[in-house]
Amino acid sequence: MPNPTIPLSYATCSLGSTDTPLPSKLSAISSAGFTGIELAFPDLLSYTSSLPNNKTKSISPTSYPELRAAASELATLCKAHNLSIMMLQPFSNFEGWPRGSSEREDAFSRAKGWIGIMEAAGTDMLQVGSTDTPVDRLSGSASLRGDIIEDLRELAGLLDEKGMRLAYENWCWSSHAPGWRDVWEIVREVDRENVGLCLDTFQSGGGEWGDPTTGSGRVGGVSPGSVGEKELSARFEESMAELARTVPREKIYLLQVSDAYMPVAPGSESSTKTTKPLDAGVVDGTAPRGRWSHDYRPMPYDGGYLPIETVGTAVLKTGFRGWFSMEIFDGGEDGSGKEYELGEFAGRARVSMGKFIEKCETEV
Repeated sequence: MPNPTIPLSYATCSLGSTDTPLPSKLSAISSAGFTGIELAFPDLLSYTSSLPNNKTKSISPTSYPELRAAASELATLCKAHNLSIMMLQPFSNFEGWPRGSSEREDAFSRAKGWIGIMEAAGTDMLQVGSTDTPVDRLSGSASLRGDIIEDLRELAGLLDEKGMRLAYENWCWSSHAPGWRDVWEIVREVDRENVGLCLDTFQSGGGEWGDPTTGSGRVGGVSPGSVGEKELSARFEESMAELARTVPREKIYLLQVSDAYMPVAPGSESSTKTTKPLDAGVVDGTAPRGRWSHDYRPMPYDGGYLPIETVGTAVLKTGFRGWFSMEIFDGGEDGSGKEYELGEFAGRARVSMGKFIEKCETEV
């Protein structure tokens, strides 16, 4: 049996859609046996719009008084379901904007608004994804790294005033920090007690081992079972061993858990299960790995192919026994969408998480 002391969370964005009533999601998550949620900001927007005291059906992302009031009501609802709001997410495109720019001013305005929401919701953690804004739009290349560090330190200070933490995550399509080493080096340079890592099985496995733009779904296009795949897997295992050796457990704030489907090209017959790559270019400002992340992420043992247990084992080897959180975006094998009943799906996710933890613990 998996370790019962590891707390289990479920991201609200990973169940149904933003049109699915948030109370229905909470009921399903709680009934499945999870004890916490990652509150997704789009779900909070939808929930706020649905409340009877709101005069408009469309709530702006900057309608902070209304969002705070809704977050307070949501905290009460979560308590009734025996759920804690573990984290607010995803805070994106925050760091590295040019000094004095309107974009940087907006980033910090958003940060202050989100901190107010966190305070109302009773959560102490903000997830910040490593920005995917193109580097040429950020501050000058000579100062970019220093500016990123300064931005994160300033945000850490705002959070620290409220007793809150910053969980920095590598998004594998990020323009400046796609890998776990990248964000860990930045967290070390930021050097603030309330700044740590949000690690993710998809972001690591899908960044270092998987590649949706190759026919095999693997970095370098190496074939399954080939010498090339064995070498690729050995490099990934060493990367995860390095994580286990070098990252202190107290600097890991959570592990998000999901797998990935081998992507199928738009327009192809997914029923043939023919492996075809996503278009290699940027579409609507999003790189292939970003689109892969958005639509092709099932729960463990439900059709994915990434070496996610290697990531989970490495995290456990650090001594970390904090939040394991299910964050999945299951659009089916062709990424076009998937219909399911909320309670049944959340229940399967809970079984999947238990199996994942159990398998990882056998390797520790």
